[in-house]
Amino acid sequence: MHLYGQYCPVARAAEIFADRWTVLIVRELLADVSHFNELERGLPHMSRTLLAERLRRLERTGVLERRGTSRGKPTEYRLTTAGRELQRIIDLFGEWGARWAFGPPRPTELDPIILLWWMRRRVAFDRMTRRRRVIQFDFSGAPQRSYWLVIDPGDVSVCLKHPGFDVDMTVVASIVTFYQIWLGRLSMVEAMRKNHVRLDGTPADMRAFPTGFTWSRMAGTVRTAKADRRTAPHRPVCSQSTRPATTRSAL
Repeated sequence: MHLYGQYCPVARAAEIFADRWTVLIVRELLADVSHFNELERGLPHMSRTLLAERLRRLERTGVLERRGTSRGKPTEYRLTTAGRELQRIIDLFGEWGARWAFGPPRPTELDPIILLWWMRRRVAFDRMTRRRRVIQFDFSGAPQRSYWLVIDPGDVSVCLKHPGFDVDMTVVASIVTFYQIWLGRLSMVEAMRKNHVRLDGTPADMRAFPTGFTWSRMAGTVRTAKADRRTAPHRPVCSQSTRPATTRSAL
C-alpha cells in the first residue's frame, strides 16, 4: 500500500481505494461477484497473485470479509457496510468517465469474453422461458468468429466452443457495435434498423432478445452523458484560466 504521509481523509481513502485494479475489483464485488475464479474471469488482464494480494488488503482494511463455506465450496468474498458504501463512488466515477473520458473504444478494450461475461450477469430471467436457450454470437473483429451463451433457468454459461445443444438464435454484429449497445451508446432498435445487428431465430425469440438482458448498469449514465454533450459546448477536462490562481484547502 502506498502511504501518502498526509493526515487527511482523502489521502487515507486513496491509500485503500486508488491503487491499480482496486476500483475494478470493488466494481465486480458490488455486482455480487463473490468467488475468486469469477473475479478473475471479470478481470482477465490481472494476475492471480495481484488479485489475491488486493483482496487480502481490502479484507485487512475492513472493506470486505471472507466467508468460509462447506467443504468443497469456494470461499466467498462479501463487501462489508463500508464496502457497500463505495457504490456511490463507483457510480460517480462512472458518471464522470462517461461525461469526460469515454470516447471511441481502443482495440485492446474490445474483449468478447469479458462482454459475454458481463451479459451473463445481466440476463433477465423473469422475461425468459423456463427452457434452456442457446444464443450464438458471431462477432466480426473478434479473435474467433463464434461464442455462445447457454441460458438455463437460474444459470448462464459462456462457451468458447459449441456447447453441443441446438442453437435457438444467432446474433451477427461487429464486436464494436455490440459493445456500443451494451454500454448505451447505441440502442438495439437503432442498430437493427440500420442492419448493424442481425438476428436469426424464431419470431418469438427475436422479439424477446432486446429485453432479455438488463444491459450495463452504466448504459443509462452513458446515454445521459451523450445527450448532454449534444446540447452543451465542449469543455476539456483540463483548461488554463487567465485569472490569477488562488489557493484553496480541501480541509
